Amino acid sequence: MSTLEVRSPYSGEVVGEVPLAGEAELATALEHAERGAAAMAALPAFERSRLLERAADAIEADEEQLAATITAEQGKHTVEARAEAERIAGIVRLCAEEARRITGEVLAMDAAPVGEGRFGYTLPHPTGVVAAITPFNYPAILVIHKIGPALAAGNAVLLKPATATPLTARFLVERLQGAGLPEGAMQCLAAPGTEIGARLCSDPRVRKVSFTGGLEAGRAIARAAGPKRLTCELGSNAALVALADADIERTAGAIAFSGYTNAGQNCVSTQRVLVHESRRDELLERLTARVDRLVPGDPADAATTLSPVIDTRAAERVTAWIAEARDAGAEILRGGDRDGTVLAPAVVVGPPTASRVWDDELFGPGVAVRTFQTDDEALAGANSTRYGLAMSVMTTDLDRALHLAHGLRAGIVNVNPPRGATWRADHMPWGGLGDSGFGKEGVAYAVRDMVEDRLVVIHPGDRR
Repeated sequence: MSTLEVRSPYSGEVVGEVPLAGEAELATALEHAERGAAAMAALPAFERSRLLERAADAIEADEEQLAATITAEQGKHTVEARAEAERIAGIVRLCAEEARRITGEVLAMDAAPVGEGRFGYTLPHPTGVVAAITPFNYPAILVIHKIGPALAAGNAVLLKPATATPLTARFLVERLQGAGLPEGAMQCLAAPGTEIGARLCSDPRVRKVSFTGGLEAGRAIARAAGPKRLTCELGSNAALVALADADIERTAGAIAFSGYTNAGQNCVSTQRVLVHESRRDELLERLTARVDRLVPGDPADAATTLSPVIDTRAAERVTAWIAEARDAGAEILRGGDRDGTVLAPAVVVGPPTASRVWDDELFGPGVAVRTFQTDDEALAGANSTRYGLAMSVMTTDLDRALHLAHGLRAGIVNVNPPRGATWRADHMPWGGLGDSGFGKEGVAYAVRDMVEDRLVVIHPGDRR
C-alpha cells in the first residue's frame, strides 16, 4: 500500500506518514463497517457509555502528545494546540452521557378518533454506518464531534480526515479502538476526497454522512449521497456589529481574538466588522494595538502567537484578496505580506462590499471594517451575505441587543462575547443557515440525528 506524507505547514518537513487508501481499501472498510454496525447496535447503552469513558481517559492521559501532533501537522501554535487537545476528553465524556439518554416517546394515540384505546411509542435505533468527513483546521475537535456522537448512538464510523491532518485523526481512532470497540466499528481512511469521497458517500451501506468543509465540496457530497441523512457545515463569513454604545475595549478584544486565532482558519472567525461611524477611529486604534502585539512564526516556538496558514496556496490566496481590496480603494492598515505560510495579520478598512475580503470566506488572519449610521443599516449590512453560521453584536442596551440578535440571519448569535463568534460550548446546537449548511452538531443534537425512530403501536384485541 502506498503512503501519504504529512508535512509541517511551517517548515515543509515530513512529520509523519499514514497508509493511503484507495478503492480496494474503501471496499474492505465498508464490509468491515457493516459488520461493525451490527455489533455496535447489539451493545447496550451502558456498555457504549463505558467504552467512551475508557477512551476519554486514554485521550486525557496523552493530551500532551495530542497537542504536539496538532502543532506538527496543522500548524497551531502551542497554546492553541493545547487548548484544543484539552477539550477532547470532555467531549467524549459528553458523548458517554448521551449514550445513556437516548429515549423514545409515548404517543397520545387517542388524539385522533381512530387511535382511541391504542398505545404507541417510538423506539430509537442506530442508523448503521456513518461516514464522517472532516477538515484540517480543528483536526481533533471537528473529528470527535462527529465520531463520538455516532458511536454513542450505536453506529459504526468510517472517518475520512483531511489529508493535511490525518495524524491527529489516527491518534483519536486508536484510543477509541483501544477502549474495546467491536472490530470494524471505527475505521480511518486517509485519502483525497476527490478519489474516494463520492464512492464513500454514495454507498448504500452508509446511512448518514456528516461533513464539515467548503461549500462546493458540500454540494458534491450531497449529490453523491442522495436520499440519506446529511449534516453539512459549509462556508461562513461571520459579522460583528458594534453599536454606538458598545464597550470598545471589549469589542477590540473580541475581534482580535476571533479574527486571528488559528490564523483565522476558523468557520466562525470574525471577518466582517460593522462599527458605528462615531466609534470607528477608537475601535481601529485599539484593534491595531492588539494586532501589533501578535507574534507570527514557528508554531512550536512558545513565543509565537499567530500560526501559519495550512499551505502556500492558502497564503497566496489570502494575500491576493487583500491586494484586490487595496486596488479597489480599501485602506490596508495592517497586513498584506507573507513569509511562506506565515501571514502578517491584516486589518482592511472600507473595502467595497463586492470585494472578496468582505463578500467571501477569507479563512485567513484578517478582518475587514466598514461603518454604519443606524441600527437597521447595520442589520442589513450584516445580513447581506449568502452565509449564516455565526454573528455577534456588541452593545450595552438590552433592547437593541435583542433587536439585532433576533434580526441577524445566523444559526448562532452571540451578544457581547469576549471572544467574538469564536466561542463554543460543546453541548450547544451548532449549525448555520443558507450556504453555511444544514443540520446541527453539538453532542446531544448530533446523537439524535444518528438514530432512526421506529414506531410501535399496540392494538387491543377487542377493537377494530
